[in-house]
Amino acid sequence: MSTAADPLAPLADLPGVPEAVAEVRRAVDRLYGHRVMRRRAAEVTSEAALRGARASAALDGADWPLEEVRRRTDFGTGAEARTVGGALRLAADAGQLLSVWRTSPLQVLARLHLLAAGDDAPDVGRPRRAGESAAELFPAEVAASETLGEAAPAPFPAPAGLPAPPSAAEAAARLDQLAVLLAARADRAGAGPGARTAPALVTAAVVHGELMVLRPFTSGNGLVARAAQRIVLIAEGLDPKAICPAEVGLAELGTEAYRAALAGYASGTAEGMAAWIAHCGRALRLGVRESTAVCEAMQRGMV
Repeated sequence: MSTAADPLAPLADLPGVPEAVAEVRRAVDRLYGHRVMRRRAAEVTSEAALRGARASAALDGADWPLEEVRRRTDFGTGAEARTVGGALRLAADAGQLLSVWRTSPLQVLARLHLLAAGDDAPDVGRPRRAGESAAELFPAEVAASETLGEAAPAPFPAPAGLPAPPSAAEAAARLDQLAVLLAARADRAGAGPGARTAPALVTAAVVHGELMVLRPFTSGNGLVARAAQRIVLIAEGLDPKAICPAEVGLAELGTEAYRAALAGYASGTAEGMAAWIAHCGRALRLGVRESTAVCEAMQRGMV
């Protein structure tokens, strides 16, 4: 059993990160202490999953009203409908993958891609290969440029401020490194108090950011990265009931801020990493606010 120092631990000491971690912890604790959670926690979880899925799909260009997502049953026709359907499948199944995540993160990522892309996709469940390119992370912005008469070059360009995705070989190697790091954290969790030093928010932000930068699949990378973040928050005990939809906060903060924060992560600088973790913290707190509003509505008998 590994008891080596957590390599993510130094990130928890970056300027502003301890404050972000503490603010998230306080917000999550307040939500878990809401009186509605004593009786209707399963309903809050279900509603958080729906709202998180809607927001994640919106970040991938399918910005549907919540009631449309709630009402629809057919998600097989059209690119936007498939994106929403993928986000809903991820939200429904993410919590069922915890035991596998702790021992085989790569297997879970393959499953997440299958859920995001649908089992009829030709490259489903496997990382991209040499010669294959990763789709644009923010397709809505590509669509907007095309509407204005600006032809989008092929393959899709990297979002402004982000480097192009690494080669398939480099992406695979870095995925392996990420899996080793996560497995070591799982081992360290059983080594006694104080063995794990990096907070859940930091780990979730790193997993999310790394997947967004690597773009290991030919499609669905944003959906997969946000679902993986959700799994980390559940697995590491910050949000065990999955009632804090960070995706809602990311959508509320906007794609421009999302891109800028991701560029900070991709830079690898202390300032950029701290800014990305703080951004993930703000998004999570906004997700807490969303679920708190749901709890308040339930308490008043409105839901």
